[in-house]
Amino acid sequence: MEKQRTFYNKRNLAIDMMRALTMLIMIFVNDFWKIHDVPHYLEHAAYGEDFMGLADVIFPCFLFSVGLSIPYAIEIRYTKGYGSLSTIKHILSRTFALLIMGVFIGNSEARLAVDAPYSIASYWVLMVIAFVAVWNDYSKVTNHSIQGLIPIFKIIGVFLLLYLAISFKGADGSIFSSNWGILGMIGFAYFFCATVYLLFRENAKYLWYIGFTLILIAILKTPLNSDFGGTSILDLPKGNFIDGFIGLFHIGNAVLTAFTMGGVLFSISLAKMENLSKSKQWFYILACGVISLVIGYICHHYWIVSKISATLPWLFYVLCISLLTYTLMDVLTHYNLTGWFKWIKPAGTSTLTTYCVPYLYYAASSLTLITLPDQLTSGLPGLINCFLFAILVIWTAGFFEKINIKLRL
Repeated sequence: MEKQRTFYNKRNLAIDMMRALTMLIMIFVNDFWKIHDVPHYLEHAAYGEDFMGLADVIFPCFLFSVGLSIPYAIEIRYTKGYGSLSTIKHILSRTFALLIMGVFIGNSEARLAVDAPYSIASYWVLMVIAFVAVWNDYSKVTNHSIQGLIPIFKIIGVFLLLYLAISFKGADGSIFSSNWGILGMIGFAYFFCATVYLLFRENAKYLWYIGFTLILIAILKTPLNSDFGGTSILDLPKGNFIDGFIGLFHIGNAVLTAFTMGGVLFSISLAKMENLSKSKQWFYILACGVISLVIGYICHHYWIVSKISATLPWLFYVLCISLLTYTLMDVLTHYNLTGWFKWIKPAGTSTLTTYCVPYLYYAASSLTLITLPDQLTSGLPGLINCFLFAILVIWTAGFFEKINIKLRL
């Protein structure tokens, strides 16, 4: 275990690069809502469609990178002298923050009723201000006067969130609800995988058992394609004990959690392969990628490829893509071909801030009524528009980091 801690004490630049690249593309595809004539291969597949576009790949790749980072984060805490109880509290606090942020962002996606007490732009601005007030990294604040105000900032942030939640009124008349959003789904997957890693970090074989169990749940609970009846293998009546037990962990059919668990298991494997040459490491990783691709192809005979339905072919195809992406980042790191990374580095080091910044720009656009001409929101010009927006968002997060505004859980 001591050797493993030494491995995790070293920063893995390939993970930062993978996370930054994933976040760049996530912001890019999330901005498609404001343009039209987007090529289908870049978009999300429709419900029931046997297809996987670029937008269907990004979120699970990010879940995989979350899992990659879990052993690093926990082992570094032990190296610094933190105990198990402190680490459990840390996992719970991070999960809680992700769920809270996720539910506020998730509720805003349905927009607001015309008689809501504020506009959607005001909601987004107040939401981000509250997030920063409560979860900003204040560790670099050296001014004693400002340090004394930090508890007040946090209290103001909490009351802002309470106000938004209580006064919220959706476009369909709905009240604030448990729409967890992307961050909430990340939070549930993170909590499960971080907890089981903490429990079984000394006995890695149990982590593999848990990983295989998640896949077994996915096999049993994911509806088959129409040729095989269109229902899951374990199609039990609603309210059954098994679904209720699985529901306690908020893992659904376990596919999303399996992405994060896959990252954890891959991270453990990297530690085991530390003494191998880079060429051998890359060979084994690529071999695993090919195996994942083959399993995905076999699964595709029984399930469609679908992000919305979280199917097994989607799981294994994206695991293959994640492994190949990490390998590429590791090759670039090994040969010191990382100059490009500085342009998107904040997306890898201030990831949560980067995720929230677009809402400030969307709010500014809504408040100022500034819109681009139709020629810049269609086809290739529209895609360039979305890509430049993603770069702008990342650079803005970098600027915020320089002035000590950085969300840290």
